[in-house]
Amino acid sequence: MMAPGYAQDRHVPATQAELRLSYAPIVQRVVPAVVNVYAAKVIQHRHPLLDDPIFRRFFGVPGGQPEQMQRSLGSGVMVDPSGLVVTNNHVIEGADQVKIALPDKREFEAEIVLKDKRTDLAVLRLKDVHEKFPTLDFANSDELQVGDLVMAIGNPFGVGQTVTHGIVSALARTQVGITDYQFFIQTDAAINPGNSGGALVDMTGRLAGINTAIFSRSGGSQGIGFAIPANMVRVVVASAKNGGKAVQRPWLGARLQAITPEIAETIGLKAPAGALVASVAAGSPGARAGLKLSDLIVSIDGQPVEDPNAFDYRFATRPLGGTAQLEVQRNGRPVKLTVPLEAAPDTGRDEIVITAPSPFQGAKVANVSPALADELHLDYGAEGVVVIALAEDGMAATVGFRKGDIILAVNNKKIVKTTDLEQAVREARRLWRITLMRGGQQIQVML
Repeated sequence: MMAPGYAQDRHVPATQAELRLSYAPIVQRVVPAVVNVYAAKVIQHRHPLLDDPIFRRFFGVPGGQPEQMQRSLGSGVMVDPSGLVVTNNHVIEGADQVKIALPDKREFEAEIVLKDKRTDLAVLRLKDVHEKFPTLDFANSDELQVGDLVMAIGNPFGVGQTVTHGIVSALARTQVGITDYQFFIQTDAAINPGNSGGALVDMTGRLAGINTAIFSRSGGSQGIGFAIPANMVRVVVASAKNGGKAVQRPWLGARLQAITPEIAETIGLKAPAGALVASVAAGSPGARAGLKLSDLIVSIDGQPVEDPNAFDYRFATRPLGGTAQLEVQRNGRPVKLTVPLEAAPDTGRDEIVITAPSPFQGAKVANVSPALADELHLDYGAEGVVVIALAEDGMAATVGFRKGDIILAVNNKKIVKTTDLEQAVREARRLWRITLMRGGQQIQVML
């Protein structure tokens, strides 16, 4: 016989206390730790005629470039009493000046301690402070369930600190396309421009996530907001506290592939779930643990792995120095593997910017290392010189080079390291023959 459910517990409030149920006690506890973040950068606007010395001479136009201050507004969360604030990287990206405004209206200059584009998180530190600040503790975001009540706190549209409430609408959203780690909390708590970097808190007053994006056709809240889970935020903040300029994460050393319905049917799976191993780099932690081509990863430390994005998130939030237990399906049988949690080696990048007149002018290149391959989603085991940045006005960007392109050869000369490329572009040529690898495909280019 089916149980009557929860309908029997519903009743009209009978006392004044029941009528006055409120979120106010939680709000009063968490609001002092949520701050406003103001970022400013100088934008120079230059008219093309200013490059003409004759124009400047006869029309008396000064040679200096007119400047304009561009400002952005976001929110942040105090995570350490010494004045450490976490926010979104896109809030402070390119900023020349950052200020933090506390709920009590005081303002402080802030320095950028760490930026992590892969998670769209940044950590700031208040300058010249000699006091302790209220903070929020981290929740275990893996314990959240769909339907849990949450509150979003931030400064939407610059109107001032605002609290909204809703529920967890979904977990493990992996098709949002915002950061490298596609694993977001979805909520219907109203999130608007200016909320970026603000707090998503649970009903215990702990930080469940950092609000980072909305889905909207109008620019305002339509009840679909996304937050970076607290367990990922915790990793970035820990790296900042330890003095790191980059976030140290464990690497597996394997390329993973999503399971499609067709693949699931081919290998006899009931449902298309898990992460299929497409390649394993020799000597990597995954290889040393015994991971093999075509293994299907189904769980990590007992937590299910729905797809490669879920695995990347769960693996990246594991602390370095220990081990992780993977359960894989190999030829239809379960196999347990113990993977050491190690950071990817990142030595010998030898980054340089190509300035010589050539198709590579304006490209910043580096030697491929395991850490760089992981960062740029290159095939593990890739070798050569990779483009890691492009100047907007450089020749390399103009002719169509992209970040992540691996340069294999120039004018029939093999390119193994950055000094090889630097030497190759010193020779003045009218015709350039270039071999590169893009997205796993080898391409021949003639310029």
